[in-house]
Amino acid sequence: MTRIANRPPEALVRIVTDSWTEPFWSAAKEERLTCAQCGNCHRFRMPPTPFCPHCRSQEIDWPTLPGTGTIYSYTVVERAVLPGTEDSIPYVPAVIALDGATPARLISNIVDSSLDSIRIGARVRVIFDVMPDGAAVPRYTVTEESA
Repeated sequence: MTRIANRPPEALVRIVTDSWTEPFWSAAKEERLTCAQCGNCHRFRMPPTPFCPHCRSQEIDWPTLPGTGTIYSYTVVERAVLPGTEDSIPYVPAVIALDGATPARLISNIVDSSLDSIRIGARVRVIFDVMPDGAAVPRYTVTEESA
């Protein structure tokens, strides 16, 4: 029987924004993936910070990314961490290396993918899940070419 990566329990999702992260979440609501890029030295960073760690500039751009990437790391959660979340098992938290934003990585989840297809180096593409509060969360599926 093929096991599929589920969405994590909604109880684990709590999005808090500030002036540095708001552009990321606003783009997600438009189903666009973006990443903080220094407006001075053009290096990408995630999470966004008030100062570029390389040149200390406060200039920040938010280019739209292609929405693809590679699994850098992951784990498979096989046990419910909260009562009532058993239907979410298994779910897969992952670190995604973002295409077009090297060396930035995004912590997310792999969903709607066979557990057998999930591996370090697998190619993924973004999808957006809309939460009950209207926020959109970027999640990833393994692409067919790497399954």
